[in-house]
Amino acid sequence: MKSLVPVLTVVGAIMVLWYGAAVWMNSQWTLDQAARAGTDPSLRAIVADTMAQDRPILPAPHQVLSELYDTVIDKKITSKRSLVFHAWITLSATLLGFVFGTIAGIFLAVGIVHNRAMDMSVMPWAIASQTIPILAIAPMIIVVMNSVGIQGLVPKAFISAYLSFFPVVVGMVKGLRSPGAMQLDLMRTYHASRVATFWKLRLPASMPYLFTSLKVGIAASLVGAIVGELPTGAVRGLGARMLSGSYYGQTIQIWSALIMAAVLAASLVAIVGIIQRITLRRMGLVQ
Repeated sequence: MKSLVPVLTVVGAIMVLWYGAAVWMNSQWTLDQAARAGTDPSLRAIVADTMAQDRPILPAPHQVLSELYDTVIDKKITSKRSLVFHAWITLSATLLGFVFGTIAGIFLAVGIVHNRAMDMSVMPWAIASQTIPILAIAPMIIVVMNSVGIQGLVPKAFISAYLSFFPVVVGMVKGLRSPGAMQLDLMRTYHASRVATFWKLRLPASMPYLFTSLKVGIAASLVGAIVGELPTGAVRGLGARMLSGSYYGQTIQIWSALIMAAVLAASLVAIVGIIQRITLRRMGLVQ
């Protein structure tokens, strides 16, 4: 119970700041409307109006919650107005891209650790690849894939993999190199081969690093899936909901999709954390 107090305090402070910002940012429209009508609204009237605008600059928390209830609870999950439906579309691309990125990252890390040429050539390119803005490269990836007949889920998954593989590469390289000199000397004393050293020493030692990087990677994969939906004019997915909301000035719709994406990301990271605790406990690395 005591651990909830700091969390609730922070949430309460965010709510207060959010409501205050909503009143401040939305009040100008109310004042402009009152000036045109030749009236002088009271502070109470201004606050009440800023809390109920159809297209506010910054929607109030209760407006976003109402939209979430309407699109998550009230709508059937098969409806194209359901956020659950759109979240599943984005989640599918996220998980597929995450699997691709994780597999590529692990194989690259193994090659970098065991091959000097790959260490000197691949790692700098992997770092340089992350300096390219994803918003710039995503349309090119989609156009190229469309030109060869690859459409739908795969282009978005490829963008997700592009963002998620780098944390896995860095984490696994650090983890595979984490065994100390004494441990490696002990394996040589036992005449262990490089393969045996990898399976019995390097890979188990890399598990904590791997799961830490997977938490970053799956969140980045979700971002990639959402970004992949933006330049295609997609009609399905959380990115499509944000895009259509921006077209028609539906800020409440945009914010509800953002909150849904945040909840989805937190859930995915939590699931990876649960798998991490189970795996490391079975390996005897944690109590």
